[in-house]
Amino acid sequence: MSNIPSDLRYTKSHEWVRPAHGAAPNGVVEVGISEHAQGALGDLVFVEVPEAGRALKAGDVCAVVESVKAASDVYSPVSGKIIAGNAALATQPELVNQDPYGAGWLFRVQTDSPLDAASFMSAADYEKYLADEAK
Repeated sequence: MSNIPSDLRYTKSHEWVRPAHGAAPNGVVEVGISEHAQGALGDLVFVEVPEAGRALKAGDVCAVVESVKAASDVYSPVSGKIIAGNAALATQPELVNQDPYGAGWLFRVQTDSPLDAASFMSAADYEKYLADEAK
């Protein structure tokens, strides 16, 4: 089973979201793809992150991850404005494979409203979702 940190929240399209380190009070969240998602894609060769200033609605396609096997869209799990894309991924897309929950984050969003944890899956729910998806 994939590594599924309990401090994150997850979507059915395999994105994770968490309050950005030390920035929770001002509504900034960090977004990436799960270890399961990067494992399914294989070795990433290209990552396109959104530019700062872009406004997003939850569910918008906002990034692309590409491996030797496939390209996959990444969806914003929240509404808000992009405040940063992970520029390191332009030259080191493998960071997503090596550290999907750390250095491999994709972008940060200033959310329009407080993060509603109930609208995401917990780690336990995501683990069950992955198990059901594998059946």
